[in-house]
Amino acid sequence: MYQRIFVPVDDSQTSNLALQEACKLARESGASLRLVHVVDLAQFGWGGTEFLDASELQKSIKAAGELVLAQAEAHAREEGLTPQIKILESWGDKIATVLMEDANEWGADLLVMGTHGWSGLMHILMGSVAEGVMKQADIPVLLVRSSGEE
Repeated sequence: MYQRIFVPVDDSQTSNLALQEACKLARESGASLRLVHVVDLAQFGWGGTEFLDASELQKSIKAAGELVLAQAEAHAREEGLTPQIKILESWGDKIATVLMEDANEWGADLLVMGTHGWSGLMHILMGSVAEGVMKQADIPVLLVRSSGEE
């Protein structure tokens, strides 16, 4: 059975559903749980405007990510688990790559994440982190999709 479950979280309904599934699996198998959230700091890292303080914006982005992680951690603790948590910083890298690098470094044997299931124009515009993870993963990936719209 799985012993190291890696769970990327954001503040979406699909992410919350994936976290619930990961908690069930971790409880039933006695697995360790690692919750991560990726913050992309590059979008404000190189300046480009005199009216914004890039370092303050980066701090705000990171603080928002820490709040998302804290909420996910609280949910896992309510389920009787003691997860590891970590903010992952991206400097313009593909989020899927950042996730897979950390999952591999940590030694994950299962990745559980939500997917929006976009298609057509929305998929072209927004891309898919889940699709990127699937293309790179050499461990099993459990994708959880929400039936509702966000």
